[in-house]
Parts: sequence; C-alpha cells; structure tokens
Amino acid sequence: MKFGVVIAPKIDDWEIFKYAEELGYETAWACDSQMLWSDCYATLALAAANTERIWLGPGVAAAGTRMAPVTAHSIASVSKLAPGRTTIAVGTGHTSMRVMGQKPMKQRDFEQYIRDLQALLAGEDVEVTVGGRTGYTHFLNREQEFIDLDHKIPIVVSANGPRALRFSGAAGDGMMTIAVTRPDDVHFTRDLVESGATEAGRTLPEAFTFTSMVNAVVLEPGESIQSDRVLAMADSWIGGAIHFAYELWLINEDEAAVPPPFRPFWEEYCAYVDSMQMPADRRYLQVHDGHATWLPQAERRFLTEEAILATTIVGTVEEIVDQIKAAEAAGVTELALQSPLATAREVMRQFAEEVRPCL
Repeated sequence: MKFGVVIAPKIDDWEIFKYAEELGYETAWACDSQMLWSDCYATLALAAANTERIWLGPGVAAAGTRMAPVTAHSIASVSKLAPGRTTIAVGTGHTSMRVMGQKPMKQRDFEQYIRDLQALLAGEDVEVTVGGRTGYTHFLNREQEFIDLDHKIPIVVSANGPRALRFSGAAGDGMMTIAVTRPDDVHFTRDLVESGATEAGRTLPEAFTFTSMVNAVVLEPGESIQSDRVLAMADSWIGGAIHFAYELWLINEDEAAVPPPFRPFWEEYCAYVDSMQMPADRRYLQVHDGHATWLPQAERRFLTEEAILATTIVGTVEEIVDQIKAAEAAGVTELALQSPLATAREVMRQFAEEVRPCL
C-alpha cells in the first residue's frame, strides 16, 4: 500500500509538500476550493520545483469551477516541473460550488468533462461550448514545450455515490473516495467500480488505484479517543464530513442521508445551523467556514466518539496497523491522510515514524 497526504494549500507554506517527501510519503494531494485556500496549481508548482520524488496533484480538483481546457493546461504546466510524477484527482466540486451557493456539476456533465480532460492530455481535439457557441480546441505550440504531455498524467475519479463509482471503473486511471477502509465497505465500493468497468467492456488496469481519504491518529498509552490532543488532530476532518452530510440532507431532509454515527446529534446540529447569524440565503458560507481546515468552537460538541470512529483511523499503533492491513487486503491501494491545518505536520510525522515502520 502507498501512503499520501491531503494538504490545504497555503502558498507561503509550500514547504509542507517537501516535508511530506522527506517523511517518505508517496503522494501529496492539494485541496482545490477557490474561496477557502490558496490556488492549488500555484502551490503545486512551487512544490514541484522543490521536490524530487513525491507524486503531486490536486485532490480533489473541482470540475465545476474550471473548463476542461483550463484544468488540462494547469496540470500539464505542473507536469512540466514534475514530469512523470504528476497526477490529478477530479470531482464534481462539492465545497467549491457550495460556497458560491451553487450545486456540484451534474454527473452526466462530469463524465463528459473527464473524457474531455483525457483527450486534451492525450493531445487530441475536444469540443468546447461557451455561451451557447461550440468550437474545437487542442494544445498549440507543443514544440515550444510550455507544458508536458509526454509523461502520462493519471486521472483519478473522485467518487462516493454508486454512479460515480461505476464511472471511475469505466473511465478512470484510479478512484478516490472518502473514509472507506472497513473491509465490508471496501468490497462494496470495489464491486461498484468493477461493475462499471465490466459494463464499459473494460478490464481494470493493473495500475488502477483505490485511494481512500482518511485521517489517522495514534493514541498515547491510556489516552481517551476524545482527548484534547486527539481532537486537535482530527477536528476539522470530522467537521468536513458533517458539512458534507448536511448538504446531502438538505436535498430532501431525509434521515437516510445522514450517516448513522451522526444521527444522535443531527437534530441539535440542524438547530445550530438554523441559529446562525448569516441570512438563510447565504448560510452555506457559515456552514463551510473552516471546512477541512479548522473547526469553529461551537461545533466541537459534535465530535462524539461515534463520529470520530466513523471517520478516522484511531487507536494504538497495533490497532491502526491491523486496520490498514485489513483495508489493503480488501483492495485499498493508497491511504491519503487529511488532518487539520494546525496539526497536519504532527499527524504526518507521527504516522510516518510510528505506524509505517510496523507495516
């Protein structure tokens, strides 16, 4: 199994990517949400110019905020600095669209977006429609080497729902999902991916990657799962999962959309959102404040033991090793650790120094 990190890009702290490389991580993914963090491609360019081995890419690039030619141009520019170790995970744009009061890209449009991105990075023509007018485009000035298309840039499909998971199997070089590590969940997810490949008349390539974004925290002897230290190393990751669940719940306010570990506090969480000072038509801005970066103090009451265990690999070194081995045996090929901005280096270091040697 490979191990990566998911980083909230802060352009004047690009050194964290170099630190990940020094710790031995194979991949460093940069989050992409235009109103939350620094630009992921600008930060990745700095990381690419200052690293030598680690794979780099957006994780997850938001399809809804950039046309496919723009995304292709951006990642191919990064590849010019890190040829042969550049990748890209692409999703419909959950948070990046929500923070503008918009919905993520529809699945049908997303599938076309991925196919256009694949064609562009292969140097082929694609149709582009802007303002109702359709034209064709491809990369020009190839001989001047402004970008790198000579080294394959794997396109990983970010997928959580059944249709997206099947599509990842039909078209992707890999898939990326959230907090899928328990063997039963892994098998269920892989079955959907493989069924998508079969329906497309495709056999999954041997190099197909199954990446699960998760967090991992090693407990100290006698430490509680809800200790201040553990919460500091996991809080915004759990908060991000709650925000995601809330947006899904808003679609039809169906409890079935709420993960079981969140249901005991769901009524209280919804009341908390309803009490926010932001006007109702802009409340999404306050809901996502700190998303996957830091957690507002008022939301710490929702960090229950059940919520922590459902979203985070936590335990002694031996317990974490057992969980990772079980996930690998079930089919996960990469764990990508995402943690709060303030404690990211500590989570990365602790995992690299205490857990990996036991694997």
